[in-house]
Amino acid sequence: MVKEVKKRPLPAARDPKSKTKCRSSKTDWPNLYLVGFMGSGKSAVGRRVAAQLKLKFIDSDCAIERISGKSIQTTFEEEGEAAFRKKEQAFVETGHPPKNCVIACGGGLILQPGCLIQLKRRGIVICLHASAQTILERTRNHTSRPLLNVAHPEQRIIELLRERQPIYKKAGLTISADGRTLTEIVNQVKRIFRREKRHFNLKTAMGADEIA
Repeated sequence: MVKEVKKRPLPAARDPKSKTKCRSSKTDWPNLYLVGFMGSGKSAVGRRVAAQLKLKFIDSDCAIERISGKSIQTTFEEEGEAAFRKKEQAFVETGHPPKNCVIACGGGLILQPGCLIQLKRRGIVICLHASAQTILERTRNHTSRPLLNVAHPEQRIIELLRERQPIYKKAGLTISADGRTLTEIVNQVKRIFRREKRHFNLKTAMGADEIA
């Protein structure tokens, strides 16, 4: 007798239009929120980290501009800073996916009451710190930052840093961006993210058990 050989099913065809793999539920990552002052490198670091970990990158300012249909500068000019801060709060509450994202947050986003707490509940928060001199050098030729469109931007940076530093410190995890290459900062962010991911998943599981 000839023994019948069972054929294994062929693997599912891969969508040729898909350029990146979607993470399955077994490999979901909590969101990574990069906070800190403007010019600290959040967007550059966030894009690199997201690409290397195959996560989605979101810049909160760009997302708000896309939703509102106007630039941040125009929002400041036509509606005022308070209106923009409300849009930031809406972004935190309902304007982005709950997982598998690296999000570069606007410099003033976590100044809104309750926003930092919400970010910590949704994912891992890392603050990028840069000195006033570093920030001035990075933002000197940018005219799209309404808060720095003043006669003496360096003095304004020092004042804003002094006001915001207590809030930034509450983020808990801080990385210095002064005198370091982008690669060095990206690697440190990834190390911290992987480490904190384990703690976050454990806390989330314990919280779910308590609720149940």
